[in-house]
Amino acid sequence: MSEQVQSLKSLTLFCKVVDNYGDIGICWRLARQLEREHHINVHLWVDDLRSFQRICPDVKLNIDTQNVAGVTVHHWRDQNGTFTPEDISDIVIEFFACDIPPAYIQAMAQRRPRAVWLNLEGLSAEAWVEGCHTLSSPHGSLPLTKYFFFPGFNSKTGGLLIESELERQRQQFISDPATIAEFLSSLGLSRNEIDALKISLFCYPHAPATALFEAWKNNATPITCLVPEGVAEEAVQAFTGQPATAGSVTTIGALTIRVLPFVPQPDYDKLLWACDLNFVRGEDSFVRAQLAGKPFIWHIYPQDENLHHVKLNAFLKCYTANTNNLAAMMLAWNGVTTDPIQWNTTWQALEADMPQIAHLALQWQQQLIANGDMTSNLLKFAHTVHQQSVNNE
Repeated sequence: MSEQVQSLKSLTLFCKVVDNYGDIGICWRLARQLEREHHINVHLWVDDLRSFQRICPDVKLNIDTQNVAGVTVHHWRDQNGTFTPEDISDIVIEFFACDIPPAYIQAMAQRRPRAVWLNLEGLSAEAWVEGCHTLSSPHGSLPLTKYFFFPGFNSKTGGLLIESELERQRQQFISDPATIAEFLSSLGLSRNEIDALKISLFCYPHAPATALFEAWKNNATPITCLVPEGVAEEAVQAFTGQPATAGSVTTIGALTIRVLPFVPQPDYDKLLWACDLNFVRGEDSFVRAQLAGKPFIWHIYPQDENLHHVKLNAFLKCYTANTNNLAAMMLAWNGVTTDPIQWNTTWQALEADMPQIAHLALQWQQQLIANGDMTSNLLKFAHTVHQQSVNNE
């Protein structure tokens, strides 16, 4: 990075996988950016290597400690383990309030100088996030303080995870139709599929995908729907009448559904860039869809008492690329509305708005980039905390 964080050279990130690929997706992007762009020695502890391997094929499932793309990856099997102060990194991050091993915390308390301890929270557009960003929380019995770091959509938060080369790579990709066609062809798409309206579909199993497939098959123009293997599996199989395995392709009416293998993160970005509309879920693909500058529909991770509906409405309120028809589709897709949904009408209204949404989406993307990237903002904050700690010791 810069001279201001020279004293912070190592970081340990703890990740418990709750939302299949979103949690490890965020942590892996963060770990890679820390190592590549800021030359931080990163240790990533993760409890689910199988989900990790789906987005990073280089991960081995039977190894407790391995080096992947310059990051030391540890299989986090349980809360046991022995740690010394020498094992503790300069910065320690627990992702989304996961409980890190008690022995690690004890070793943190013995380390000099103190590690910067951060809880990297989940993304939300709710107003209270701005007031809680960077707040401190002293440990109940040890001389340690944890700080809450919130990603977000404006300068009062930590921003979003945006690699320094991402926008240049996107521009280079979308400016060359031959490159786009070559990428889509590598996924098996025919010329007709490439020429159609291209929609990527990444959602949770309870999404009303079957209803949308019925609307799409009656569309006035051809639609190619690209679905990762294992996503919307029951709906795909029910609609196509065949197993939803990678490589399967079925055309019914105007709709062609092609099942894709899971792709590494860089190729997923290209998929988002290449499609006209992206259905995304959780947090990681949700952020990447916004950085793609394309229209998207978000399937938010469900929470008890429908708290996710509050988060969805908070985002729709701040999202400047929103239209009434986009909001209607997103609310219907997430089951917020209780009235019967006319999917043909809802889809046709959204499709009519697509040129306007695409224009606004690029403006929103530039606004996000202007807020600065989360990784750099996090390191700057960690440096401030570190300096305060050194001055007080």
